[in-house]
Amino acid sequence: MDRLILVIEDNEQNRYMVTFLLERHGYTVVSAADGPRGVEVARRLTPDVILLDIQLPGMDGYAVARALRALDAHRSTPIIAVTSHAMVGDRERSFAAGCTGYIEKPINPDTFVADVERIAGANRSGSEQ
Repeated sequence: MDRLILVIEDNEQNRYMVTFLLERHGYTVVSAADGPRGVEVARRLTPDVILLDIQLPGMDGYAVARALRALDAHRSTPIIAVTSHAMVGDRERSFAAGCTGYIEKPINPDTFVADVERIAGANRSGSEQ
């Protein structure tokens, strides 16, 4: 997996934990606290992987995923929903919006980075997680 990851997450504690875990494993992390800002950062920096909360201010994660997929640079970028939306159908709705992976919150700090790597790697080989 490449090294630049964009985290679009409005909860400061969640952003901190995800950033800490990823940076500890050698990744460079940039973040955005809302949907519109996340789309702008993705447009400007073209991250290798995008971790996307679904409940965001300004623009929900489904709309963000659709906006990202409309950008030529992100048609195949792994977008992983990292969300507490864990009701029946939420996973499928995330995939329908353009996400290529799904991780439920609360995240497991012991497996989170490996889960991200597995999903991003599977996406690059053409399968969904």
